[in-house]
Amino acid sequence: MRARGLFRPCRIVYIRRFVRTERVFLRVAASSLLAVAAVGLGWGCAAPTVGIARGRELFQNCQPCHGDRGTGNVALRAPEIAGLPQWYVAAELDKFQKNVRGAHPDDNEGHRMRPMARTIYHPGDIESVAGYVASLPSVSVTPMMRGNVAAGQKQYMTICVACHGPDAKGNQAMNAPPLSAQADWYLVAQLEKFKTGMRGVNAQDMTGSQMRAMSSTLSDTTAMHDVVAFIKTLSH
Repeated sequence: MRARGLFRPCRIVYIRRFVRTERVFLRVAASSLLAVAAVGLGWGCAAPTVGIARGRELFQNCQPCHGDRGTGNVALRAPEIAGLPQWYVAAELDKFQKNVRGAHPDDNEGHRMRPMARTIYHPGDIESVAGYVASLPSVSVTPMMRGNVAAGQKQYMTICVACHGPDAKGNQAMNAPPLSAQADWYLVAQLEKFKTGMRGVNAQDMTGSQMRAMSSTLSDTTAMHDVVAFIKTLSH
């Protein structure tokens, strides 16, 4: 009886030491597993690299409508976008993503663009694809419409020149894109959208609201054709 009593404290001390050692081991093991998991998650969710290469990859989503070189497709009502300034392409993609542009029930082209814009969701993706589009060489677009160039010049110098410039090359400070290299059918289509309220009515679309006000000064489709016919003379 006395011998068992002598060994009992030693056993208790041993058990306590074992438990403490086991707890330390478990804490170290758990920390190691968390670290491995964090590294694994970091590898799996790492954001793509920002830049032209990423933009080229993203542009594959744009090619079915805008073409391999961004030259557009009139049959799909997809404009030429090659060579447009990065700041402008990025701004328009942002508007499509946020329903600021393309949300009107009658804007069929806008309805196509909004879901496409939402595929560009990683941080830096918009800037990357916009940079790639800007790097594409602009091509000359053959005019498809006719108008009175002299009458259009008067309209342009009264309504458009303050923002888009005397050569229609645009002005980033005014958030005004270049017009001279764009297809005439697209320019007329956008003027019609602004005038009818299909575009430029969202309270967040400051530049669109300016364009809506300017387009309303053009009396009819004939006036739109005239001003666009003059703009196309500036591309030569």
